[in-house]
Amino acid sequence: MHAMSVFEIESWEEEMYDEREGANLARTRLAKTFRGDVAGESSAELLMAYGSEEGSAAYVGFERVVGSVHGRQGSFVLHHSARSDGPRGEQSSTLYVVPDSATGDLRGLRGEARISAEPDGGHTFTLDYDFD
Repeated sequence: MHAMSVFEIESWEEEMYDEREGANLARTRLAKTFRGDVAGESSAELLMAYGSEEGSAAYVGFERVVGSVHGRQGSFVLHHSARSDGPRGEQSSTLYVVPDSATGDLRGLRGEARISAEPDGGHTFTLDYDFD
């Protein structure tokens, strides 16, 4: 199955906890609102590392999505891992549904997600999924 949505970042709270030569480390909490095949809200906590070159960064984190996927109500948790090599323009990310994290009508959800930044500044969320 394939679900596609747009989302808006409602809040972004970032706190630097280790600023040193080479990289700055931060904890970030954010909230999103999803509209589309995936509808609802999420909260995420990320650990971020900003490299010394502009655009170089990486993060890991977890995000709980509460709402619906194609009308099925419940929640699930996404595991994020991403990096950006600013000078080379290379980016990679993986977002997976944490096994056995889904609740309600989404129980048994398995899948992988992608986030795309749009030219207008918006974000698209795509979830490829199935159920046990």
